[in-house]
Amino acid sequence: MIVTLTANPSADRAVVLAEALAPGEVQRALSSREDAGGKGVNVARVVTAAGAPARAVVPVNGHDPYRLLLEDAGIALDLVEVAGRARANLTITDPAGETTKLNLPGAELSAAEARALVAGVVAAAEGATWLVLAGSLPPGVPPTFYADLIEAVRERWGSAAPRIAVDASGAALAAVVETARPDLIKPNHEELAELVGEDAADDADVLAEAARRARALVPGRVASALVTLGADGALLFSSEGAWRGRAPRIQVASTVGAGDSSLAGYLLADLEGAAAPERLARSIAYGAAAATLPGTQAPTPADLPSGTITVSDFPTPIATS
Repeated sequence: MIVTLTANPSADRAVVLAEALAPGEVQRALSSREDAGGKGVNVARVVTAAGAPARAVVPVNGHDPYRLLLEDAGIALDLVEVAGRARANLTITDPAGETTKLNLPGAELSAAEARALVAGVVAAAEGATWLVLAGSLPPGVPPTFYADLIEAVRERWGSAAPRIAVDASGAALAAVVETARPDLIKPNHEELAELVGEDAADDADVLAEAARRARALVPGRVASALVTLGADGALLFSSEGAWRGRAPRIQVASTVGAGDSSLAGYLLADLEGAAAPERLARSIAYGAAAATLPGTQAPTPADLPSGTITVSDFPTPIATS
């Protein structure tokens, strides 16, 4: 069982344009769709579509239209009642696959609602193999929310606690890495650089820089790291080694949710007992499949790209600090 938390859910609205986005102009859309979004929800949708057990813990207002989208997603849900409504995220994609995103702030969680959400996650984590904490934090909770939640889950379940994966960024991810030692983090290249206090904008060698940064964290502060690199594939680091997987050639429809699908693919392979190279290959395959679909549709096994994802050892120096 994979349990996910989406602390700051969103109704994801995707619009496809016939021409490149022209700010200040009136443009007609070719199509649009709306999905129940949020990183944890996306992971649960992909896992469920693959036939594996998943539950999504989501704070939601009972009268929020988002709840209908969520219930239509076909995933098992543990809903925590809150007063505010889910935000809306708008994604605009042009014919070349260029994506523009507008992410609205979420509703503020009260202290009582935050406590109820923690209690809901702790209860849902019973018997789970993985717990996924994914996405931004809503207003009203401290940046240590995920780190504190990890402590609460491990304190309640002890040696039976699930392994914990975190897909976040900024202060929330930094707090987790500083104090909570997660089993897996899934940053992209820019998020990894930010995590170690650097700027990835001028990196001449993305792979080498990502490897150096990851090895500053793995395995001392983080058990493993899955670093997604878009068209450059992904890297996986653990105490056992490092691997690079190359991305297949695809026709990009929308990159929204591709990282979430990458994480889901990794976890699905892990549930099957796959070795690290196969976990990385499955991660890349699911991320690529998601990028070929419009909006935030959850890829199924039938959507995976044909052919073999090339994975090779990626020797890196072990960090000494």
